[in-house]
Amino acid sequence: MNVALGARLIRCPAVKTVGLRCNWDDYTPEEQALIRNARRIYFPTIFYAGSLHSAGQSIFPSMASYHHLGDKVRQLALFRFLDIPMPRTRLFMGSISSRRRDILSNFSFPFIAKIPVGTGLGKGVFLIKSVEELSAYLELNRGVSYIQEYVPMETDLRVVVAGPRVVHAYWKRSLPENFRTNVAQGGSVILENIPQEAIDMAVDIALSTGIDYAGFDLCVSDGTWMILEANMNFGTEGFAAAGLRIEKILCEMIHKGDI
Repeated sequence: MNVALGARLIRCPAVKTVGLRCNWDDYTPEEQALIRNARRIYFPTIFYAGSLHSAGQSIFPSMASYHHLGDKVRQLALFRFLDIPMPRTRLFMGSISSRRRDILSNFSFPFIAKIPVGTGLGKGVFLIKSVEELSAYLELNRGVSYIQEYVPMETDLRVVVAGPRVVHAYWKRSLPENFRTNVAQGGSVILENIPQEAIDMAVDIALSTGIDYAGFDLCVSDGTWMILEANMNFGTEGFAAAGLRIEKILCEMIHKGDI
């Protein structure tokens, strides 16, 4: 039997959703047996993904997906190791004064600064245009500084992969006064003219990284497609705009044995 812990597949008849209990002992003996004997465990959540993976259980999303969930530092290391094109990005550590000095010797205004762990939906992303704005970012983010080349763009492309294939793709267009394209920040969804080259790149990234459930944000600069980041907790507005439901797509893929 297929079992799910997270609630994403609660309406899928191909999966028995037992729910998330933060303590293993809070599951009944029957539920524990279901989990232990499951063919695959879907959406095990960050609470159990690592433990179930280490115990040899088959999980979806993959451990690679959970390992890089919400962590731009880990994503950067992975993408650079695999030589996946992305805007020039560097990490900086140390005191505020030393980070400020090192950042300014490596980047010219404007550039992007991000809070590298635990943010999403366009939050924790800043367009830095002055020393004062940089200082404010460094005060706000006293850990690792994540600094990225600014690529001017009105749109970027969200490509959502599940298992072996792309399940949806759409452009995100920013508001005129906002450099961020995130739909949660007021950006709009455009469904036309999705480049096959970008679709192929997303599939290649998924296969090479092992990240099998994510929304890859891609952009093009000087004719080269690049990845901006991977979002495992992505919004569903782009699916709604196309009359799609990610839950239904996943359920159909499970029924066919695709994931």
